[in-house]
Amino acid sequence: MLTELFPNVKADRLGQAIYETVYMTSISTIATFILGLAIGILLFLTSPHNLWANKIVHFLTGALVNIFRSIPFLILLVLLLPFTKMLFDSIRGPNAALPALIIGAAPFYARMVLIALREIDKGVIEASRSMGAKTSTIIFKVLIPESLPALISGITVTAIALVGYTAVAGVIGAGGLGDLAYMHGFQRNRLDVTFVATVIVLVIVFIIQIIGDVLTSKVDKR
Repeated sequence: MLTELFPNVKADRLGQAIYETVYMTSISTIATFILGLAIGILLFLTSPHNLWANKIVHFLTGALVNIFRSIPFLILLVLLLPFTKMLFDSIRGPNAALPALIIGAAPFYARMVLIALREIDKGVIEASRSMGAKTSTIIFKVLIPESLPALISGITVTAIALVGYTAVAGVIGAGGLGDLAYMHGFQRNRLDVTFVATVIVLVIVFIIQIIGDVLTSKVDKR
């Protein structure tokens, strides 16, 4: 029945495309979470009246975040081709898409981290400082735990955006479902391939959203 409905869909090619999309999304999401969290915390701590208050560092970090956050992903992908070539000796395949995915998403998530940290009750931070807590203790025992629901919610939104980014990267040679939908579906007038690839992308997005919602509800103590 499925063979009749989708005659051009090959199981092995579809499986490989799903693997490549999940691989690119998961690796870039993990790296984005770590890098974005670090940048967001730096922005927060260097802002006025905070532990590391420093106008110059705050301005420069914020400027870099805004610049990279504003560059359309496709343009960023092209701009980073020399860097990608240097890292992987290739500009094709899932690994070649990772630098652009991470650099494109980390600033976006860093802003979400900053917003989440600003929502923390300043009294909690001041109480920790008055008890002589080290900066590292405040970061790992106060800032991250207090903002964890928002951090998880933010990385869920970012991961979903990364699924879309992988589709764009796939169009120019990174593989995955984007490559399958465009190169093997649309370009060859095989609409069944494009349809199946699109549905699977939607399924991946729904799964990410469900996982994010469950984790957020589990850590939210309000």
